[in-house]
Amino acid sequence: MPSPIEIALEEARAAAARGEVPVGAVVTDAAGRVLARAGNEVEARHDPSAHAELLALRAAATARRDKFLTDCTLTVTLEPCPMCAQAIGFFRIRRLVFGAYDPKGGGVEHGARIFAAASCHHAPEVVGGIREAECGVVLREFFAARR
Repeated sequence: MPSPIEIALEEARAAAARGEVPVGAVVTDAAGRVLARAGNEVEARHDPSAHAELLALRAAATARRDKFLTDCTLTVTLEPCPMCAQAIGFFRIRRLVFGAYDPKGGGVEHGARIFAAASCHHAPEVVGGIREAECGVVLREFFAARR
């Protein structure tokens, strides 16, 4: 069975094949079962909020019929942006695992640092840099092909 980061990488590669920025996300429960998985769909949906994280979080909450995912882990290939980081807090995710760091657009370890803000109501455990090099290559190859 593939690990959550491997599933997220599959989703990122599938997003790239569709012409989307290659970011993939997966939500797993406390037992490690996959509740939802998604890749970016910004272009397909004509929706700048259709990030992989938001799609996966929404699908997991729907599957569970609960707005909070307090025992869940979100694994994503790229450090979440401020919008997604705020949503992670709203969904009450227990643990966030991400691959590549995003010094320009990240909102967890970079930029807005949403979970460090005084206004943050819920901050998950954060583990960054999981298979960072591999996650970064997927992004770099996607953007290199568009230049």
